[in-house]
Amino acid sequence: MEKEELVAAAKKMVEAPSCYAGLKEAGEAWIAAVGTDKEAEAAKALKVQLDDCVGELDGFIAFADSPEGEQILGGHEAAQGALEAAKQAKAAGTKYCICDACTNGGILLDHEADWLK
Repeated sequence: MEKEELVAAAKKMVEAPSCYAGLKEAGEAWIAAVGTDKEAEAAKALKVQLDDCVGELDGFIAFADSPEGEQILGGHEAAQGALEAAKQAKAAGTKYCICDACTNGGILLDHEADWLK
């Protein structure tokens, strides 16, 4: 995958409301370091955060189907909508949580050979 596409995914990830603070910070640092002598170091830090923060889809499905998920996702109806969307994504072969942070973080994980050197 081209570096520009990876940077675009990283930007979407850090802009997502669901992006954890540590992942956001590491993503922003990597974006700023691309093309500099600090890129490799920033990439390693980003990889650690991606591994810690990007959730698997099965975990999101369990969360959306829980009382805590209902509360955080905006109530029963919203949680059920998220649950249905997640189940459809799983049926289509998606492996990461369907929030914008995890979706774009997953792109980076799936293409780490193109940015993590």
